[in-house]
Amino acid sequence: MTRWNFPHCCGALDGKHVACSSPNSSGSTYYNYKGFYSVVILALMYADYKFFWADVDGKGAVSDAQIYNGSELKECIDDGSIGCPPAEPLPNNNEDVPYYLIGDDAFALRSNMIKRYLHRGMIDDERGFNYRLSRARCVVENAFCILANSFQVLLTTMSHSPATVRVIVITCLCLHNLMRIRYPRQENIRMDREDDNHQVIRGQWRKQHYLEDTINVRGPNVNNREGKRQSNLLKHWCNSEAGAVPWQLDMIRKM
Repeated sequence: MTRWNFPHCCGALDGKHVACSSPNSSGSTYYNYKGFYSVVILALMYADYKFFWADVDGKGAVSDAQIYNGSELKECIDDGSIGCPPAEPLPNNNEDVPYYLIGDDAFALRSNMIKRYLHRGMIDDERGFNYRLSRARCVVENAFCILANSFQVLLTTMSHSPATVRVIVITCLCLHNLMRIRYPRQENIRMDREDDNHQVIRGQWRKQHYLEDTINVRGPNVNNREGKRQSNLLKHWCNSEAGAVPWQLDMIRKM
């Protein structure tokens, strides 16, 4: 909320492929949709670009959603044991809203996993919500790019075994967090940031109320319906006097 004006968000989740040589007798299990062999990092980011959780066991042919659905993270999110705060109202509001993660289109919409609206003919409120969510999600995209540019072995095709590749990846993640803690000023100039008019300044790594749609919600199952309802609540909050930011209308007109 403080950094990105997106309340109740506990982190941004995304995946990255790290290229490796074809492992012996692996068939196509490491061959990804981008056309190369890889292991997959699925990572959860804090608002300050530090990795909070990561799974590096994914094989290239497996999707981000499959890794997440089989992960301990999802189990702990679903049963509440990860320790998220209890549901409470959004700022300047009175409706309890659960805490959640944000992800891209690969993940299923749930009350604890929020993603953007995806349909033609979106109204301005939906575009405004998508802008606010994308602005919050930029942390994970920036962090992966900074990680790879800091440790450029991640930009190569590693000839090691998958087990060794995973050790290298974990080491890079730990060093990234250490550098964020020890050298924050040096690290911050490498990231995308906003000026006083909320225009994006590209980081150095690039150079290297509750309306009807919150009540009558349709979906294939209860979890999906709850996710849609929560997205709609957040959409209305992002576009209300309680939650709107003064520059967002200008931004969505440029989209």
